Order: sequence, then structure tokens, then C-alpha cells
Amino acid sequence: MAKPLTTTPELSANYAYFFDLDGTLAQIKPHPDLVEIPAQVLERLHRLAERNAGALALISGRSMVELDALATPWRFPLAGVHGAERRDINGKTHIVHLPQAIERDISLQLHTALANLPGAELEIKGMAFALHYRQAPEHEQALLTLARRIAQNWPQLALQQGKCVVELKPKGANKGEAIAAFMQEAPFAGRIPVFLGDDLTDESGFAVVNRMGGISVKVGEGETQATWRLASVPDVWRWLESIHSAQEQEKNIQDRRDGYESFSRSI
Repeated sequence: MAKPLTTTPELSANYAYFFDLDGTLAQIKPHPDLVEIPAQVLERLHRLAERNAGALALISGRSMVELDALATPWRFPLAGVHGAERRDINGKTHIVHLPQAIERDISLQLHTALANLPGAELEIKGMAFALHYRQAPEHEQALLTLARRIAQNWPQLALQQGKCVVELKPKGANKGEAIAAFMQEAPFAGRIPVFLGDDLTDESGFAVVNRMGGISVKVGEGETQATWRLASVPDVWRWLESIHSAQEQEKNIQDRRDGYESFSRSI
């Protein structure tokens, strides 16, 4: 059972931070285009990355283009579309592609099906497809059945359920694999992974972090493999603020100590 997270990580330890976006760093909105990360939260992420040699990445079902837009003005390592696309600390991208013919056929089939499901929305991510039903929850079962049928017809794809969304993505692409890949690279390698997420799509990430002896944090309610829990997005923001405050306090103490030692040497 996940325990409430009430303390910040030990400042002396070397951590690698991974954050989901929707429902973790940003409040979930009726439509994905309405989502934003508050400027102060972005600033705290930037400072946290600086204090950890850049070992901080966003891990999301969104595309990397969307993640960059939401993280402006900062540019972090990213894993988008549940790990089907990834950008490392040096800007090198790793992208899983589907054959164009498969993308075209699936897109046509989904467009045709959703024409009969008013309120449901299709989001095409290139190598993945998201079927949103936040505005039409009555279509959940129909969309799930549709996605299962397509996944059976195209074994290159895997089905992924989330909050008011059913996704079809390249098989083998998930947030856990993305975190594992980052953890093999600088500046993440050799550090203790910390991952915060809120959805079913984040469970693979929790599993990987747990195996590595890291800190897995579920945001919100629901069963989870995570070992810790924060109740809501504002609690994530407060947790980030508490890390920042603890780091500033440590820095001030160190500055005073250095100043005292310098004064003593001058005497």
C-alpha cells in the first residue's frame, strides 16, 4: 500500500527525477489543449534539474512537440507517446515508427468509427492513436472494443488504457522502458530514480523504479505499484516547493560556513 509522501528526498543523495505531466505536474482539463504548467512550477523543475546535473525528464503520453510547448522556456530531456519517442540530454532523438501504410489504414478505420460516436475525439500522434471520451463517457466500452479489435488485427500495436482515453501505441513502448533507457545514459546513470505519475500508463514506470530501489510516487487515488502517494497535483507543486526551500536553506548555510571559514583564514 502506497504511503503518504510527507518528506523531501535527502539532499545529499544523487537522484534522477522523472515526471508525468497531465494529472501530475498539471491539472487535468476538459480538453488537452487547455492544460498548462504554472510558471513557478516550471521554474522549480528547472532549478531541480540544475541541482541534479540535468537529470530530470518529462515522461508523458503527449508528443515531444507538445511537451516542449508546455515546458517553455525550459528544454528538458523527454519521453513522449509513452516512450515511443525520446530525446536525451544531448538532444538526440530515438523514435519508433510504424509503416506508413499501417498508419494510414488505422487512421481511416478510426475516423470512420468515431463518426458514429459523437463527443469522442481521435488524436493521431504519428506512431500512436488516442481515443478520448472525457466529453462522452457513454462511449467508453465502444471505444475499448474498437481499440481491442485493431490491436488484434495489427500485432505491431498494443492497447493502453488511461483516464478517459484508450490508446493504441507501438508494442514494447511504455514509460517503464523509457525510464530504463534514460537510466543507462548520462546524467541519469548511477543515480536513484524518482518517478511521479497518476495514471495506469505510469504503472510500468513505477515497476521499473521499484526494481532499481528508487522512489515511486502515485498522484491521486487508486491501486498502484508505487510505494508513496501524493493526494493531488497541488500537493506535487507543494512537494516541489519544499524541495526548493530545503535546497535554498542548505545553500544559505553553506554560504555562511564558507564566509566564516574565509574570514577565519584572513585573520
